[in-house]
Amino acid sequence: MPGIMESTVVRVTTGAREVVHDITAECERFAASEGGDGLLHVFVPHATAGVAIIELGAGSDDDLLAALGDLLPADDRWRHAHGSPGHGRSHVMPALIPPFATLPVLGGRLALGTWQSIALVDLNVDNAERQVRLSFLKG
Repeated sequence: MPGIMESTVVRVTTGAREVVHDITAECERFAASEGGDGLLHVFVPHATAGVAIIELGAGSDDDLLAALGDLLPADDRWRHAHGSPGHGRSHVMPALIPPFATLPVLGGRLALGTWQSIALVDLNVDNAERQVRLSFLKG
């Protein structure tokens, strides 16, 4: 039935380091379980994490973390200054890498490009437990 939305939460442990964590498989499983055509919305309900569509495993994930380190250094320049050194940058990052992405689903399969993956990007080393809300809107 068009217009029906299903939703679930995936829990991710990111650890105590900056991470680009692949969540493509979880997204694929959820989209396949819903079947058919529609839109998959991926949302991270955290003020210090984002969702990126990026090639993973060929060094791009490390390149992304290096670029974010250059753009948002972990030093004492940040006014938002609680937590680990440079924590304020984690609160700025979602303005660059938004906490959401919406992807087309065709026949129960994500319509990603050949080298595209879905990743949770997390610079916040103070919070190792994350949630990702997956919502599927049937077409």
